[in-house]
Amino acid sequence: MRNAISSLAAVRAVVAILSLQLALAPNPAGAAGIRDAEIEHTIRVYASPLLRAAGFEPQDVGLHILNDKALNAFVARGQRIFMTSGLLMSADRPEQIVGVLAHEIGHITGGHLARLSGALDDARNQALIGQIIGFALGVLAKDGGVAAATSAKGSDIALKNLLKFSRTQERSADQVAVDLLDQTRSSATGLLEFFELLQDQELLVRARQDAYVVTHPLTQDRIAFVRKHVENSRYSGNQLPSLVKAMHDRMVAKLKGFINPPSQTLKEYAADDSSVSARYARAMAFYRDSRMDEALELMDGLISQAPDDPYFHELRGQILFENGKLTEALPDYERAVNLRPQQPLLRVGLAHVQIELNRPDLIKSAVGNLEQALRYDRFMPLSWQLAATAYGRNGQLGISSLALAEYHLLLGRFLDARGQASKAMRILPENSPGWLRAQDIEATAKRARDRQRR
Repeated sequence: MRNAISSLAAVRAVVAILSLQLALAPNPAGAAGIRDAEIEHTIRVYASPLLRAAGFEPQDVGLHILNDKALNAFVARGQRIFMTSGLLMSADRPEQIVGVLAHEIGHITGGHLARLSGALDDARNQALIGQIIGFALGVLAKDGGVAAATSAKGSDIALKNLLKFSRTQERSADQVAVDLLDQTRSSATGLLEFFELLQDQELLVRARQDAYVVTHPLTQDRIAFVRKHVENSRYSGNQLPSLVKAMHDRMVAKLKGFINPPSQTLKEYAADDSSVSARYARAMAFYRDSRMDEALELMDGLISQAPDDPYFHELRGQILFENGKLTEALPDYERAVNLRPQQPLLRVGLAHVQIELNRPDLIKSAVGNLEQALRYDRFMPLSWQLAATAYGRNGQLGISSLALAEYHLLLGRFLDARGQASKAMRILPENSPGWLRAQDIEATAKRARDRQRR
């Protein structure tokens, strides 16, 4: 098992916790998590009906995207589903991703989760969870040293604990998958197409197989089972709405535009292709190729066509922000948040611009945006880092230290977390909510630090 797993790109993905948004430089330590508001929304649209049919509240199941070209998906302890960018980009139709999600949800309902080591037994220690399964995946941070350090600490645990299911468990997950697809009146043709895509992979030597084949061994009887279901299900002819297809095309274009070389993207999405997804991909390619004016021209055209699309405004703002035009970027980020106020990543982006502008009149607004973002997602390191800066500039020094303690705890910097927590406790009123949280962080970081020394 160790030899098979160690060759997987998924290992690199799990143990590398470099926090990034889509448009970052390559990470030498391996794949890292992708945080993008639009892509996460798309995956949620795919998964939510299936999760409800399985008896889960969608918000209780984590959906994570790993920047890796391999085709892979897996589940991990804590009801978390991981999918690689390679898997998402390989799908011609959203039904294929829906089928894979249904299968992975089948593993969750069947209790087939990875049995992580004793280091994860203390579920309150979110930093250790983050080291192994990317729970602390952040947005916009650019500290490559974090990834390298985390990889060194977590690789042995990750190698031991990545999933490798038995054929019995795989067949059980297949059964749950087709049942969930029927319950949601969805076709299983996407799952069948994905299995057929991987069928020839089993004939390859293991080093050349995609990760999904190794962790999810295929057999003829499994493929025959899904094919028979497709032949007999009353829902096999159903297709997802055209709106979902459009969302899928945009997601794939966005991933390719940010991950593939710009020359490859511009070749795949030719200039004479006027579709939304093609123009979207070309805008990203131009942006990454430092052709800002051409990127903005395309984004202006897309916004004129869909002025209420928050993600078009977000990307336009990002292009301007990354090119040092902060004042011009601010209205686009504000518009994106106004259109989708409950999306934490959009609020973090807006707060980042507000803080970088360093205008006193924007600091309180930045604090409010970050507090709102953290209500929805407390596990983005950059949110806490930015919050520490905003609180500090707002004169809230105790809360600033507490935010830094949260930041360091998420990244596994336990000594720094203890130091900032102790500082917060010296400043904040005793037994106040912030003081009590700082006390919890100090104790959690101490336990984790003691474990490291053993």
